[in-house]
Amino acid sequence: MWAALACVAVVLVAVAWVAGKESVGTGDGTPARSWDAERLGPEQGQPVAAYLAGLPARLPAQQAAAVPALVQLGEQRDIDGAVRLVAGSGAEPVTAVLRVPLPRVQTALRFERLPPVDAADAVAGERRRFELAWGTAARAAAESAGRQEGRPGAVARYEAAALGERPPCACLLAVLVVGDRAALTELAARPGVRAVDAAPVGTPATGVALAPLLPEQADVAGPVPDDGPVPEAPGGAGR
Repeated sequence: MWAALACVAVVLVAVAWVAGKESVGTGDGTPARSWDAERLGPEQGQPVAAYLAGLPARLPAQQAAAVPALVQLGEQRDIDGAVRLVAGSGAEPVTAVLRVPLPRVQTALRFERLPPVDAADAVAGERRRFELAWGTAARAAAESAGRQEGRPGAVARYEAAALGERPPCACLLAVLVVGDRAALTELAARPGVRAVDAAPVGTPATGVALAPLLPEQADVAGPVPDDGPVPEAPGGAGR
């Protein structure tokens, strides 16, 4: 189904076009096509300092309608951290961007829709939404591991194990939200938030391309190394 096909893009060139609150991709590591979507995140090769400096001007004006925005983290978070990030902000989380961190190993960016849930408590509801996103990503990684061999298969096996472990991995890289200026300003000021990149007013949540800044990209938004060893996944080979 689309969720399985849509969740993988290699971090070297990762861009996802968010359609119907889900990411659309090929499922084989090829980046999703963005067509005329509004890009949220730095351009490939863009200096990080210049990208960050331009973000305040992209926030919507006071009293303007809510817009999609990509909240990017300086350090990845687990589910508890994800809930704390969005709770009480006034913004609506739409898509979680998940990545299993491995030193000097390119792992997939997984763009997972945060589905609506029935919950009497708002915090419990947000927790359940993120739990579902982690679970969907773990299943997609396991499916990839079953199709791939060699290093890509070993990476996917490790990802599946990490995303499915309890307690959950610190795998949240970014969150697509919809919020007004007050909500986005609140999020930008929260601890650990590195960037909030807002789309122009009138952009639907179905019309953005996500290209989050990675925590290790300090100078330039360019390729990350992929020459490190792949650890052995629990219950399987790692090389």
